[in-house]
Amino acid sequence: MSHETDRSDLRADCGRCAGLCCVALAFSASADFPVDKAAGDACGHLTADFRCGVHPELRERGYRGCTVYDCFGAGQKVSRVTFEGADWRRDPAAARRMFAVLPVMRQLHEVLWYLTEALTLEPARPLYGELRRELEETERLTRTTDAEALLALDPAARRAAVNPLLLRTSELVRAQVRGRKKNHRGADLFGARLRGADLRGADLRGAYLIAADLRGADLRLADLIGADLRDADLRGADLTGSIFLTQSQTNAARGDAATRLPDPLSRPGHWRAPDGPATVAVRGRGRPPRRRPRR
Repeated sequence: MSHETDRSDLRADCGRCAGLCCVALAFSASADFPVDKAAGDACGHLTADFRCGVHPELRERGYRGCTVYDCFGAGQKVSRVTFEGADWRRDPAAARRMFAVLPVMRQLHEVLWYLTEALTLEPARPLYGELRRELEETERLTRTTDAEALLALDPAARRAAVNPLLLRTSELVRAQVRGRKKNHRGADLFGARLRGADLRGADLRGAYLIAADLRGADLRLADLIGADLRDADLRGADLTGSIFLTQSQTNAARGDAATRLPDPLSRPGHWRAPDGPATVAVRGRGRPPRRRPRR
């Protein structure tokens, strides 16, 4: 695998991070968290060596949100590159800036994830030159040790610059599926009954698929960028070759050993066996809050 298509640095490496997500981010008591925590306050389960003291039991203890979150490797980049190994506990003066930089870096790393994936897609070969240039520019922004420069960045502008290129990539990839492809871009498919549906090459960018029944659905070569898959039932679904799917989206869904995932995503440990009991269910009252489509 070439350097420009290697996504190993775009995966969270908690051993190289100063536990930033456990401090910088806020959460509220809900179906995803059992307690309230303000941004900048360390989680009560964060250990002295920046590890999670209850990591194997997160879901059982009600910290489902923690098992879904993925920083795309931004945590170690901020800890090791931007702040050159600084420890926010020993250097409180750096803490505020470290916590503020994390969400900016995460958005840039998410863009890097999509660009890097695009460079592995053979149908997008005519766009490789443009994709490499955008990749190099985004990577350059993440490599600075100037925290103030990062805080002055507008990640949304970087997304806007890259998005047309990702759209063209998607069109080239999905063109491999003959016939008219389904267009569900930004669609409200909350709880939709799509069991066994033929969604090959479908445009599902930004679609709300919360709690949708996608058991046995054919999602090969579908574009899933920004799709909300919270509690979507993917048991037995085929996502082979689907594009722009992230580990965070996968972790938020339900699946089993028969679910087929694209490389390089891994099967979440909480997914049930084909005939075993479900481990995830929609909780709380009413629908989860809708998110504004970003694509």
